[in-house]
Amino acid sequence: MALDTGAREGLARNGASQVRDSEETIDYQFRAGGHVLSLFSRALHSLVLKALADGPMRLAELREAVGGPPQTTLRGNLGNLIGMGALERRHGQGNLVDNALTPVGTELRFVAEVLESWLARAPRGPLVLDSETGKSAVKALVGGWGSTMLRALAARPCTLTQLDNLINAFSYPALERRLSSMRLAGYVAALEPDGGGTPYAVTPWLRQAMAPLLAAIRCERRHMAAETAPLTRIDVETILLLTAPLVRLPPEAEGPCQLTVQGGEDSEWRAAGLSAWIENGRISHATSKLGSNPQSWIGGSAATWLDAIVEGQPGLLEAAGDRALTTALVDGLHRALFSP
Repeated sequence: MALDTGAREGLARNGASQVRDSEETIDYQFRAGGHVLSLFSRALHSLVLKALADGPMRLAELREAVGGPPQTTLRGNLGNLIGMGALERRHGQGNLVDNALTPVGTELRFVAEVLESWLARAPRGPLVLDSETGKSAVKALVGGWGSTMLRALAARPCTLTQLDNLINAFSYPALERRLSSMRLAGYVAALEPDGGGTPYAVTPWLRQAMAPLLAAIRCERRHMAAETAPLTRIDVETILLLTAPLVRLPPEAEGPCQLTVQGGEDSEWRAAGLSAWIENGRISHATSKLGSNPQSWIGGSAATWLDAIVEGQPGLLEAAGDRALTTALVDGLHRALFSP
């Protein structure tokens, strides 16, 4: 599939976690989705959420269910989850306290399930979320996503020098560390040197990582919008460009189609997305440059897009032109990520 560079020049002026809000620039620790994903690069969080999915538990029961960690360690993890609204304490019989999932905790558990499904398809063998290798894989994904390297690599293979020229929010050594972590994790693969350095290309497994990332972004937008980074134009472009090559449609599917994500009144950007040409059921060409009068298009708000892809409900979006083609494409995005 051919990819145009689209708006790659935007990388140079977008830091990993800076968003302008009116007259003030807000520095976030993570890009959209990174805050939630980072929870699963630490011990116990996923184990606690999994244990409580079956119902409330008292501390002693919960401690046994998650493998018997020190009480201070478990209390610290519970405190983190309570602080972000994922757990609540309920008074049970005899004034004993139960720990229970809230709606936030239930959605975090869904994110963990998507992460577990994705880790199980690791190219070098299945990974477990609560293992050291699993947590390292999540950490490398958060680091690569936060650096905006994935936007550059979504367009074409790049050398480290080319990435450094595109991204000025990180130093050369910082990009080198993140790229090294991504290679060790299996997210990028080195190609044959072309005389100007070694180009790196994304792997299919990294493309599939957009599933847990989308689930994490949706969780943040629903429950933690005030304290987490909003979705940006670069985020939208990266996710769609990385996912597009995974889409498989009926062989008779053919024609142009534009996917448009509306930024909303509070966003710096008005619209972002993907213009694609479908041929023989495959996307043969895609670019992040949107046309002003597309022949066939499907669009909606960022929140609606998140629901449409994660839940597989293209009918939530507004469409025009060849509706069968546009809705099939959105359904193809869902199946490529959440029903592989």
